[in-house]
Amino acid sequence: MTDARTATIRIKDLRLRTYVGIKEEEINNRQDVVINIRLLYDADQAIRNNDIEAALNYRTITKNIIAYVEGNSFALLERMTREVLDLAMEPEAVLEAEVEIDKPHALRFSDSVSVTLGASRQRS
Repeated sequence: MTDARTATIRIKDLRLRTYVGIKEEEINNRQDVVINIRLLYDADQAIRNNDIEAALNYRTITKNIIAYVEGNSFALLERMTREVLDLAMEPEAVLEAEVEIDKPHALRFSDSVSVTLGASRQRS
């Protein structure tokens, strides 16, 4: 549960292209993926002092995710989701994160298939 000091940052609809899947056409051709990330962190110092240095740098997190996803290939959507979640949890300030990755048009008659994973660290 969040309190007044805990900020939620949402990175919505990050559209990237990568290799994901097990079929030959998936292994050889980049596909679109859509990533949504929810990050929770203690924003008390950032709010109190109006200090960017105390805020979570979501731009750096996003740049790291973009480079990683576009620079790698993945057999399973679950594996890619786990690795993106690990990147989202890297900064010590992140208390909780949730990552959902959609693979558009993965199934006939469906807009997309997605996998969602979450993680949290103990608060002191």
